[in-house]
Amino acid sequence: MPIGSRIVSFPCLFLVALLLSHGTLGVAIAADPVLPRVVIRHHELFVQIVPDQHALIAKDRLTLEVPQPQVPIRFALAPTLQIDRIAVVQESVGMESLIHDVPFKLERGSTPESVQEVTIPSQVMTAGLVTLDVHYHGIINDPPRDPRHLRFVTPSETAGYIGPEGVYVSSESHWYPDIPESVSTYALLVAVPTGWTVVTQGKAGESRACPAGLCRNDQMVTTEWTVMQPSEALTLVANTFVTSFRDWTTQTGQRIQLSTYLFPDDAYLAEEYLDATARYLDVYIPLLGPYPFEKFAVVENFFASGLGMPSFTLLGSSVIKRHYVQPYALGHEIVHSWIGNGVFNRAERGNWVEGLTTYLANYYWHELMGDRAQARDQRRLMVQSYNLHVPPERDYPVGQFTQKQDEHDNAIGYQKASMLFHLLRQEVGEETFWRALMSLVAQYRGRHAEWRDLERVFAEESRQDLRWFFAQWVEQDGAPVLSLSEAVARPVAGKPSQTFQLEATIVQSSKPFRLPLQLLIHMEGDHEHLLTLPLRSLSERLSVTLPARPIAIDLDPEFMTFRRIARQSLSPVLNHYVTDRRRSVLMAYTDEPGHPSPFRDVVTRIEAQEQQRPVGERTVIASMAQDGLLPREGSVLVLGTPESRSGIQAILANHCGERATLSDSGVTVMGTAHEGPGLALLVSCHRVDRPGSVVTVLYAATPQAVAKVARLLFFYGWNSFVLFKDGAVVTRGEWPLASEGTEVRFDASNPLR
Repeated sequence: MPIGSRIVSFPCLFLVALLLSHGTLGVAIAADPVLPRVVIRHHELFVQIVPDQHALIAKDRLTLEVPQPQVPIRFALAPTLQIDRIAVVQESVGMESLIHDVPFKLERGSTPESVQEVTIPSQVMTAGLVTLDVHYHGIINDPPRDPRHLRFVTPSETAGYIGPEGVYVSSESHWYPDIPESVSTYALLVAVPTGWTVVTQGKAGESRACPAGLCRNDQMVTTEWTVMQPSEALTLVANTFVTSFRDWTTQTGQRIQLSTYLFPDDAYLAEEYLDATARYLDVYIPLLGPYPFEKFAVVENFFASGLGMPSFTLLGSSVIKRHYVQPYALGHEIVHSWIGNGVFNRAERGNWVEGLTTYLANYYWHELMGDRAQARDQRRLMVQSYNLHVPPERDYPVGQFTQKQDEHDNAIGYQKASMLFHLLRQEVGEETFWRALMSLVAQYRGRHAEWRDLERVFAEESRQDLRWFFAQWVEQDGAPVLSLSEAVARPVAGKPSQTFQLEATIVQSSKPFRLPLQLLIHMEGDHEHLLTLPLRSLSERLSVTLPARPIAIDLDPEFMTFRRIARQSLSPVLNHYVTDRRRSVLMAYTDEPGHPSPFRDVVTRIEAQEQQRPVGERTVIASMAQDGLLPREGSVLVLGTPESRSGIQAILANHCGERATLSDSGVTVMGTAHEGPGLALLVSCHRVDRPGSVVTVLYAATPQAVAKVARLLFFYGWNSFVLFKDGAVVTRGEWPLASEGTEVRFDASNPLR
């Protein structure tokens, strides 16, 4: 997710992309819409950071563009930051600059956390470029904390923190003066304690001991940073890093400095991250145009995060250790260099950035690598995410997505929006799609683009009127609900005996959508025929001549379109349980005296999240009955050990059949037996008695086997089964989808002429 800028979304991912939502701490101009807009063109910052005191001491020399005289400016600042002085700087040829203090008015809100507003009177402002010095100091101390929703692997939440563990100040911290809509360059001189290293956007200069009298003590080191590429905002981090650098030339001849800033224990991973960065840049530069910055750095963070800023990404230490170089991870943040940090997005007017980045990184990488199975799986996950996390009554248009607060927003703003670009690519054609995308990046680099700008660019490049497409997929909610009515095959008279005419009707049960629909026709002799039918109305007739007798038709088998699918028709996964309005936890384990079972961690985490759910939808937690009977409604999570194996096996037999079984020696999954004390099995199956709900079992051979799994349980939300051994994944996958195929009725009595 791009943060480089103003935080507009979260990531991306899997860690995928989190937006932290906090009160406004930044600078705002006068609310009067009649007044011309004042913007900041350049910041010249001197900042001293004192981690053990959570303190910041700063001076920001602003270059403002004032469209006309006597326009007031209002700065909003966090209550923990105090303005000491504001002065107008008048440059004089051959003389020292003249600095005149200006009066300002301070207003405080009614609550302790309210922002304070500082107003500079209009009579002191002249038209043109105005230089303003703002001196301020204070505390930034919002310690990172666990998220407020049911995801066990997710970024922490903070509006900014300066402390002994590390420094992270972003646009949400509003640690320097800013004005909305400003796109600025920056020059920084940052002082931190000796042994610390500062990282921010742009290009680093030399680090040296702080000159006498400039810093608050002689135990500080200063580093210069220059940001020549205009940006919406500035993020700064600092810690005790081990740094690695590589001067690298792309296949297109562009020179880029690659770097890593890792903690000492993880410094050995530098080459892996540098190699992966080079690999992604070499792939995406030909697609999106020249890389927009001088460098790309992978920076380790002291709290959980997956953030993309202009020219660097900030990744939590736990994911750094997990070799976070996958396309949905590091690749996603690198694509944000163009989409979000090169071309900007006014998220409040519709955030298109996350959907396009997800399409290019999380999905399209697999197409580029020729991995058709993985590409199909990504399309399936996009469709499945929407169907599980977005019930019709909670749906909203993609164009209204601004930021990710939970998985419901993620399913619309990341997953559905990503499939939107897949449909757009099918609509305008391969060559036109990529040409339009490169044109978009070139036209809007360093500028804001909105959905209407994307529509214009793609319409111009394709020479098509795409108003209907953006109205349907961006401006209205929902997705088509498709079904095949009766399909009939008849022999064709006068043709070879194996020639048949197939006729069927595709029905949309809600409002009509315009879209391409793939159909896979199965014929005798293991023959298949794949075709794409353009849908335009609530009912569409299919008529096709085939060289063999058709047996069945599958609807959209490759997930090439976007549609609503019933929960019971999707592969059962753990996220079926998470998204069910009625759910239970059955405890089939025993806590030993003084040694609570590792399963207790799962229960505790679920209990901690329940206060956010409506009273009638809170999870019921109970012990499993000896007969293994399930609650009457909803999805069930069973947590168990060998002492309850017989009851758990009875549940699996009823709802999973032979797909997963338990025995004295271990477990069997999809016909393969596994043995050993370190085994743990996570398996989900549809409840045969409650369509749309699932039974999920987490079974462990020993307490040690589940200890390493419990904390990361919900990381595996999209798998039907996962088998662990000593905490590591041995195998995982999804049960086949329930068939959406329609059998073809054969009518031999009425051959077609």
